[in-house]
Amino acid sequence: MVERLRMVFEVFEGMYRLIDKYLAPWLVPTLARLVFVLVLLMYFWGSAYTKLGDGLFGFINLSVGAYAQMFPRVMESVGYDASQLNIMYKLVALAGTWAEFILPLLLLVGLMTRLAAVGMIGFTFVQSFVDITGHGLSETTIGGWLDRASGSLIYDQRAFWVFLFIVMILRGAGPISIDRIFARSNDMV
Repeated sequence: MVERLRMVFEVFEGMYRLIDKYLAPWLVPTLARLVFVLVLLMYFWGSAYTKLGDGLFGFINLSVGAYAQMFPRVMESVGYDASQLNIMYKLVALAGTWAEFILPLLLLVGLMTRLAAVGMIGFTFVQSFVDITGHGLSETTIGGWLDRASGSLIYDQRAFWVFLFIVMILRGAGPISIDRIFARSNDMV
């Protein structure tokens, strides 16, 4: 009986080794990027879009809402008058807004994927910190690990986001990416 179980185990282990050797190197990073695009791309771009100001230069002159989203307590203290903010707040808001457009775009096309994924992890941590400390979210929304509820918007969902980004850092962009095109062109030189 033990010998048969060992044989079955070896057959399955052999299959998994083949899958890991031939399928995982391209399937895992491709699926990580695909899941990001399907689930989070429009979330980040939609959030960034709400921060743009009016007119042609809205990407430089952000909306009051942009500062209220990023610095809720500071904006409250200045009566929601963004002109009272110093240059540091404005630069951070610009960088954050542009990052919300650019980093997901890089992941979408698979360009500088590992670096963009590192940036998205940092962005997710900063976003979570602001959400928790600045917006006064409820315990249910924040959630907690090792609890019975698995759907909190902060701890639970964003842990999965970070996991996707870690997969992209470790595995790269996959075969359908600009990174792969550059890697192939460098191999030919």
